[in-house]
Amino acid sequence: MPYLVCAIITAISAAVSFGYSIAALRTAGGEAKTLALYAGGRSAALLLGAIAALVLQQAGWLFAIATMMIIVQAFDAYIGTTIKDRLKTFGPALTALFNLAALIWAILG
Repeated sequence: MPYLVCAIITAISAAVSFGYSIAALRTAGGEAKTLALYAGGRSAALLLGAIAALVLQQAGWLFAIATMMIIVQAFDAYIGTTIKDRLKTFGPALTALFNLAALIWAILG
């Protein structure tokens, strides 16, 4: 059960990150669009990794992807504070904390 919870939270986190990059891609223009493409590529890779963790049931794989998503969400929360957007601060921060708790549970469980 701890593995599945961690894998699901990680996949949801990666999917939300990917969704934000797609939304940015749709609204961006010029150089911002290029940056959104890079972000989308990285988000897609993390989402595929999270899905693989669900399918493959490999603890090491999940722990690596979950750790990466925790770092991504922590940076997203920091970015949210710099742009003074509460939703973009607390949403990623809470996601990172839930993912961290699930990762610790999966490691110990």
